Amino acid sequence: MMRYRPALVSLVASVSLLAVPAAGASGAPGAPGGVTAPPGSVTVGPGGGTPGTSKNFVLVGHDSLFGRGMNAAGAIYRHYMYIGNRTDGSSACGVGDPRGPGNNCPHPHPGVLVEDIANPANPHVVGEIGPPLEGNPGITSRELRVWPRAKLLIVMNFRCSSVIHACVPGTDQQFPYDLAFYSLADPVHPRFISSYIPTSAGGLAVKPHEMYLWQDPRRPHRALLWISTPELTSDPAVPNMMIVDISKVADGGPVTEIAEGNWNQLYENGGSEAFFQNDLYVHSMAPTADGKITYLSLEGGEMLALNTSAVVDATSPGKVISLNNDLITSPASRPIWGNPFPNCKKACPEGHSSVPIPGRPYVLTTDEIYGTFTDPTFGCPWGWVHLINVGDPAHPVIVGEYKITQDTQAFCGSPADDPLTEQFTSYSSHNPTVLPDLAFIAWHSGGLQAIDLASPADPQQAGWYSPAPLRTVATEDPALNRGLNKVTVWSYTIIRNGLIYLIDIRNGLYILRYTGPHRFEAASIHFLEGNSNLGDAVRLARAGR
Repeated sequence: MMRYRPALVSLVASVSLLAVPAAGASGAPGAPGGVTAPPGSVTVGPGGGTPGTSKNFVLVGHDSLFGRGMNAAGAIYRHYMYIGNRTDGSSACGVGDPRGPGNNCPHPHPGVLVEDIANPANPHVVGEIGPPLEGNPGITSRELRVWPRAKLLIVMNFRCSSVIHACVPGTDQQFPYDLAFYSLADPVHPRFISSYIPTSAGGLAVKPHEMYLWQDPRRPHRALLWISTPELTSDPAVPNMMIVDISKVADGGPVTEIAEGNWNQLYENGGSEAFFQNDLYVHSMAPTADGKITYLSLEGGEMLALNTSAVVDATSPGKVISLNNDLITSPASRPIWGNPFPNCKKACPEGHSSVPIPGRPYVLTTDEIYGTFTDPTFGCPWGWVHLINVGDPAHPVIVGEYKITQDTQAFCGSPADDPLTEQFTSYSSHNPTVLPDLAFIAWHSGGLQAIDLASPADPQQAGWYSPAPLRTVATEDPALNRGLNKVTVWSYTIIRNGLIYLIDIRNGLYILRYTGPHRFEAASIHFLEGNSNLGDAVRLARAGR
């Protein structure tokens, strides 16, 4: 979640349904362009919004991670898991913390935790990358990836917010961003190799937000990172996404930029930020397993398909490819949902992820929306999933939607949608890990949602897991955990040897076994994660249907 408007400053200063089956859909024109889903193509899953409940999941193991709270992304190497931190290494009290304001709220174990998962029933911390490398004041270790072939851990660090992350206030100059690389030759004691500041072809340092790790299926010694660099500009020379080569890093070599692009200028009104309410930028992206098409998720700009075959075939080191003219989907033909800009006051499009369904001509998108504490246009009905036919990627068509009870208008304004829930809770889709017939999606206070994708026009709830919250944690998330529901399932799930690994911001690591529809599809996975093409990803994409 990136959106953070000036309106928030004044705001902070002052302060069960049955499943509805989806009908088959042939899209209808949207405004100002693209195609919207017809009203009948929405499925509502009844379960997930109640802590301590589950269906079709069995708990195998859990670790509270010292009850530190504010856990971030995880990455796995062999039988170790590396878990980042959403807050920093200070003692800053978050907004609303009864111990504050001030610096009376220590953030214990603020670094990257090293978790032994050899016995999934007994995961436990065996190490930590701490200061001065990680866990420093003002900086979050937000995103992590592992390239196993090179024994390489990648940690994305950047300045975190004093308002929504309980960090000390400061600037990017005081608390700089980078990608830190570590050798996992000794997995319990990662060794720092080097760091990289994303820098455009024109020499401009740009702040990263999300990344996708791609290992070349034809040349497995080659690994690239797709990096979103959200910039509120239509200047084509300032990238909203970069692709860099990290193949030589493990041996002490440099990171090399391969490609970059910015597509804001192709939107209505030239991508004017006034028109798009400071909300038009690439939040994240996911290439197909072969890397030839990349699906861009733009917060205020929905989804676009991009031709990245030139990146796959790149053979000229040092020459940066401009992707500005390589869109397959023009913004005028993009799928439209929510209340389009300008003048959106509620249910605005807030694209977070756009992930291809392996082996099938569909993309699954998620929207991430927090409570009104973060932005007055946020809150109920939050964000949910859209399923999009990309058989013709130049003209994507929404065929289905999936949401949970708390994402319906019937819930908005009901007694259950109390002021604390509306302000400080998010029943929103977030990070998806997708198989051909099944998706596992972190849904914040809606827990982990399992969705049956056998019919994308008729997605069904296949199960959910909402953990029983810890009684207390060291640091509550100021934006997501001050409501009554203390569950915040956040991370991309990782499937390893048939088991599901997921991170709850507040409550720690959970290891689950899925027992619902298409369970054998999940049980057969050796390794799969939603933010890389490692493990079984290429096999699943090639299998088709």
